[in-house]
Amino acid sequence: VNGGNRSAALTALIELARSQKRMAVLICANAFDVARLNQEIAWLDPSLKVSSLPDWETLPYDTMSPHADLVSERLETLYNLTRDRSDDLQARPDVLIAAASTAAQRFAPKSYVAGNTFFFRKGQTISIGKLEASLVAAGYGRVEQTMAPGEFAVRGGIVDIFPMGA
Repeated sequence: VNGGNRSAALTALIELARSQKRMAVLICANAFDVARLNQEIAWLDPSLKVSSLPDWETLPYDTMSPHADLVSERLETLYNLTRDRSDDLQARPDVLIAAASTAAQRFAPKSYVAGNTFFFRKGQTISIGKLEASLVAAGYGRVEQTMAPGEFAVRGGIVDIFPMGA
């Protein structure tokens, strides 16, 4: 939608998200529109939590994996979508924006995302061996020094984790 019609559509979307207390989903033609609309909605109403589902930026037959930052952002968005508003008013987005090509892809089931999410509490005792096995099973890579989301390093009794989705 262009021009005045686009402004009216954005205003209607924002009003829908505010008044209905339900998440509004906006499907865009391409990834450029996703980034632009994310910024525009945040500018028009800073009180709305806007999340976007980034594109993988790889082709299905590419041998390389998507960038770790993209994986992290997607996991954060997918995890936030599993949350109920009653769980955490700040977690679930008011508006979700995705490109049509991204929205057409299959997603992991809610149970998979929720079942492969873990949290730590201050003072909690954890077995380093079990933690390492859990991190590897969740797709983390063991490295000498953590530099990117999805990496962890074990040095004696110290474990450095660069969380995905954070």
